[in-house]
Order: sequence, then C-alpha cells, then structure tokens
Amino acid sequence: MRVLVSAGDASGDGHAADVVRALAARRPGTRFVGLGGSALEAAGVEIRVPLRDVAIGGLVEVLGHVPRVFRAWRTLEAIARDETPDLALLVDAPDLHLPLARRLRRAGVPVLYYVSPQVWAWRSRRIGTIAARADRLAVIFPFEVDVFAGTGLRVDFVGHPLVDRLSAVRARWQRETARAALGLPADRPVLVLLPGSRRNEVRRMLPLHLAIAARLRARQPGLVTVLALAPTVSAVDVEPLPRGVDVRVVEGRGYPAMVAADLALTKPGTTTLELCLLGTPFAVAGRAHPVSAAVMRRLVQLPSWTLPNLLAGAPVVPEFLQRQARPERVAAALEELLAGPARALQLERLAGVSRRLGPGGAAERTAQIAEEMMRGRVAA
Repeated sequence: MRVLVSAGDASGDGHAADVVRALAARRPGTRFVGLGGSALEAAGVEIRVPLRDVAIGGLVEVLGHVPRVFRAWRTLEAIARDETPDLALLVDAPDLHLPLARRLRRAGVPVLYYVSPQVWAWRSRRIGTIAARADRLAVIFPFEVDVFAGTGLRVDFVGHPLVDRLSAVRARWQRETARAALGLPADRPVLVLLPGSRRNEVRRMLPLHLAIAARLRARQPGLVTVLALAPTVSAVDVEPLPRGVDVRVVEGRGYPAMVAADLALTKPGTTTLELCLLGTPFAVAGRAHPVSAAVMRRLVQLPSWTLPNLLAGAPVVPEFLQRQARPERVAAALEELLAGPARALQLERLAGVSRRLGPGGAAERTAQIAEEMMRGRVAA
C-alpha cells in the first residue's frame, strides 16, 4: 500500500506526521511519499518536495514563488500518475491542495482532506470546491461539520490535533527543565518571539517583534528575549540581526521555548492555539504586505484574527495588526501580562478555550478514516 502525503506549512507538517505514525501502526508496511518537512521525514515519509519550497505566506508575497509551486504540483501529480497511490492525505494549505486535489481525482486517487480551510471565515465559495474534490473531510472544530451540510461530502469531527501534542509537551517539559535545556536563567523574565513558520513572513514580522521586545526590555531591564524559529526557518534566514539586538536564537525547539517563557509575542495563526494549550500568556502583533492586508480586509469579516478570541467570542488575547501594531502599545500590553490581574485573567480564559478544543485522539481518528478509505480502495 502507498499513501501520498502533502503538508504545506510547519503546523500541517506536524499534524500530518501524527496521522502517518498512527496509520503506519494500523497498516504496517505502508509506504508514504510526498511533500513535507522535518516532521514528516522523521515519521518515515519519503520527501519528494521539501516543505521549504512551498512554505510561503501572504497574497502578494506568493507571486514570486509561483514557479516553485507549479513544480511541486507537477512532482506530486507524477507520483499520482506513475505510482498509483491508494490514498492521498492532504493537510490544510488550500491554495496548494485544492488544485492538487483536482489533479489527484482525475488520476483516480481517493482524497482525504485533513484540517479544513477556514471557509467559515472567508472564501465560502470553496465549500463547493472542497466537496467536489475531496472524498472525505476530517475537521478539527466541531462547528465545521455544519458548514458542509447539504454538500454530500462526508465530514467527520476528529478533534484538534494540538490537544494530544501539547499534552505530551506539558508532560515532558516544565518551566525549570525547559530553561535548563535552552541555557536560560532561572531567575529572570523570559519573552519568546514567534514570528512565523514561513521565511517571507518572518522577514516581515521580525523587525516589528524585535522593536517591541526592545521597548519591553527598556521597561523591564532584566528581560531575556528568545527568538524561536520554526523547523522551516533557519538562523541563516534571519541573519544578520540588527546591531545592538539582544536576542537568543533557538532553532527547532519552539515548544520548550514556549514552556520556558513567562510570556510570548506571536503573529496570528496556529501558534496562538499552541500557546493557549500550554498556558503561556501572550499578545499578537503582525503586519502583512499592505496590498495583502487591504484585500483580506475586503474578503474577511471577522471580529479577530486570533483563534482563541474567535473560539471564546471575546478579546482574550490582545491583538495589534497593521497600523495598530505600534511597538510602544504592544510592549505595554505585554508588560501587563508579566504579573498581576491581566495575567491571571488571561490564563483563566485560555484554560476555558482549551476545554472547547475537545478531547485528544485526532490523529488516531483520522488514521482510522484513512484506513477505511484504503480498505474500500482494495475492495473496489
């Protein structure tokens, strides 16, 4: 048996790897090939397209990387045509995967789409596209099942994949052990910067995050700043750092850095749920390309871009985007989260959001769906 796996960003790489391990345990001897990063490679997937080739964020920013995306499609389409996979597991990344799903369906490869595009937030016309191009859909928020009602697509709520992963992180790491592993002092406040998992967004976010950290350090002279880079970003991508910047760069150890920190600064995205589940107070700040931001404002009608705020229906996490992301404002909000009522209140509300993400077992449930589809393929 052979499975084509594709994940278009760092978080999807981790989610897909969990499913691959669960499916390999269910069906020993299955071969996995496709597009991914270090997590999928460690899970035993033969990487034909490196994740770094397609991990690009933004609307305008992606234009310069179109040739690489087309090469990825051609490579994966060739696998579907020449190696006849029994299943394709596509994880999130709709701009990459919806065109790919059409190619896979034409090649006769069943498609399991895991982690639905956020059609409940924007581009709702994709609901019909997903229904036409996927055979089954595994969603991670319970309300997403109703979004696809009436389409004919079989949709299963499997739970959020981060629940299991972050539970394991909490079991492995405590604040003291994480600081020791990272060489951080035990008696000083620590701020972790999480500017993103795509190189282009890191280059755009990092100057802002460093400026915020500098303002906070001026208010809190003992503050230690850690820059945690995702597996898809290396220190080479952020060097050289500006002169006079006092920051410790950590590669590939984001979770220990989050646990070690007293507070965090991140952009909108998956890291907001990771910090929520780990119980690390944080604020969100980011600036997209002005054209991308203008287009998104017209397309998306949401009260917040921060997932815990959306799930809570309230401003649990301070959010500063585009012109609102002024370093002095963000630094003041972070300082309030270091100690006192603001910190305790956010931690209480983050715990409530964590409970809404449901029980663990998302990867195992998705692997069960994949196995059902593979058995159906064999029976046919």
